[in-house]
Amino acid sequence: MAPTEILTTQHYQTITDMLKGMDIKVRLLTGSSKRSLRKDISESLLDKSLNILIGTHALIEENVQFSNLGLVIIDEQHRFGVEQRAKLWQKSYNPPHILVMTATPIPRTLAMTLYGDLDVSVIDELPPGRIPVKTMHFFDSEKNKVFGFLRERIAEGRQVFIVYPLIKESEKMDYKDLEDGWDTISRLFQPPEYSISVVHGKMTPAIKEESMRLFREGKSHILIATTVIEVGVDIPNATVMVIESAERFGLSQLHQLRGRVGRGAISHIAF
Repeated sequence: MAPTEILTTQHYQTITDMLKGMDIKVRLLTGSSKRSLRKDISESLLDKSLNILIGTHALIEENVQFSNLGLVIIDEQHRFGVEQRAKLWQKSYNPPHILVMTATPIPRTLAMTLYGDLDVSVIDELPPGRIPVKTMHFFDSEKNKVFGFLRERIAEGRQVFIVYPLIKESEKMDYKDLEDGWDTISRLFQPPEYSISVVHGKMTPAIKEESMRLFREGKSHILIATTVIEVGVDIPNATVMVIESAERFGLSQLHQLRGRVGRGAISHIAF
C-alpha cells in the first residue's frame, strides 16, 4: 500500500518487470479502478489466484478481502493514519508479517522504534554512484539566472521539475501558483524546442499518468507539478528541481521533494 496513484503505478511497473516470466500474478488497485476490475480482483483474492496486490487506500475498503494475507508492506507509512494501517492487517484471520517503510519518520514511529515495538532495518547509505544534492536559494529578482541554468541543463539532455504549493491563485495566501507558473514557463520555454508536462491533484488519473509517462520517457523537458510528485517519483534523468514559495512547505515535504533529484550519477541542484 502506498499513498498516491503515481507511486503505486510505479511500484506495479517495477514489480511486474522484476517478475516477468514467473508464474506470479500481480494486480493494481486504486481509487480510479473500474468496478469490473474491482470485482475481478476481489474474486482473485478469495480464490487465491492473485499473489500480489499493489494499491492505494483502496486496499482498506470493506469489499477488499484476503483469503490468506501473509505479508503487508506499507510504503511512505507516515502518510497513513494508525487506524488506516491497522485496517489492512486486520483483513486476515492470522496476523500477517508487516513491513513499514519511510524516509521521513514521524514522532510516533520514532517512539515505537525507541521503545522496541518495531524491529528496525536501516538503509544508511546511498546507492553506488549517487552524487550529493546541492540546495541553493534565489530571490525573484534572480529568476533570469535560474531560467538560464535550466536551459543549460536541458541542452545537456537533462530534465527539470518545477513545483508549486498551489494550483490556482489564492486571495488568502500570497504564494506562487501552478496556473500562473504555467503561463510564465510556457512563454519562456516554447515548442518545438521545449516540451512541458503538468501534473496536479485535480487532474483525472488518465491525464496525470499520460503527463508522467511523457516526462518519464524523456519526451517532455519540464514537469510543472504540485506535491503529488512528493513521494516515489523515480526519474534519474531529472536532475534539477525548482521549488517556488518554498516557505509554504514543511521540512518533511522539502525533504521528500528534494529526494526526487539526485537519483542518478549526475550532479543535481534543488532551488
